[in-house]
Amino acid sequence: MSKRNNWENKQNARERLRAEREQQAKREKTRRQFLVAGTIVAVLAVAGGIGYAATQLGGDSGKSTNAAWKAASEQTLVKPANTAGDKGTEVVIGKKDAKHTLDVFQDMRCPICSVFEQNVGDTIDKDVKDGKYKVSYHVGTFLDRNPAIAGTGSKNALSALGAALNVSPEAFSAYNKALYAKANHPEETKDDFADDAVLLKVAQQVPALKGNAAFEKDVKDGTFDKWALEMSDSFDKVKDVTGTPTVKFDGKKVTVETGQGQGVPMTAQQFESAIAERLK
Repeated sequence: MSKRNNWENKQNARERLRAEREQQAKREKTRRQFLVAGTIVAVLAVAGGIGYAATQLGGDSGKSTNAAWKAASEQTLVKPANTAGDKGTEVVIGKKDAKHTLDVFQDMRCPICSVFEQNVGDTIDKDVKDGKYKVSYHVGTFLDRNPAIAGTGSKNALSALGAALNVSPEAFSAYNKALYAKANHPEETKDDFADDAVLLKVAQQVPALKGNAAFEKDVKDGTFDKWALEMSDSFDKVKDVTGTPTVKFDGKKVTVETGQGQGVPMTAQQFESAIAERLK
């Protein structure tokens, strides 16, 4: 009896030892997994940091880097023709003697601005032609600074718009419309406008810009990069504009009831009704 108990005790001891070893092995495996995971995270963090630094500090991709735009900020300011103001940040399209002014605030990467232009742009063009009002454009680049989609496309497209404005106000309006066209406007998360080749390809849809060597040179050389930064700074100083598109008529925001509160008129009918009310 005592021998059996002694054997059972030894057997139990062996089982406990085996169980403890298995637990220890599991703990070691878990520890190794954490170490490996931690290493991967660290590597990814470093890689992410390098990627972020490359975005911020530049590389070999020209104006698609923020280093190039930092250099642009130190350029001598070249203002496009057909602008006004000390730094050329007043961009007004339409008859100078028009009694009313429509202020349009936009970002060239903004997808809602694209929809607004597609739906309402023709109405605005007609009203401007008819002399109902002139349009003052305020173009920001805040989407380039959004950490989730950081890039340089807003600035680069704005600089290209400056090159179009240097050709003529009509070229500016047509190019603005072309950049926002459904077939041309990239998703918000894609920084396609950082590429001069993309901007120049879209420009071929505008008769005044198609094959225009001077315009192409200004885009490639970044002639109006400094001006684009000044335009962006001017946009940022307007404190009551917190998103794009924003539209003002004679200094007061134009809004309509959307069912979720007040919002920008996003259809031609909504816009026409809102402006007609202001013109009474």
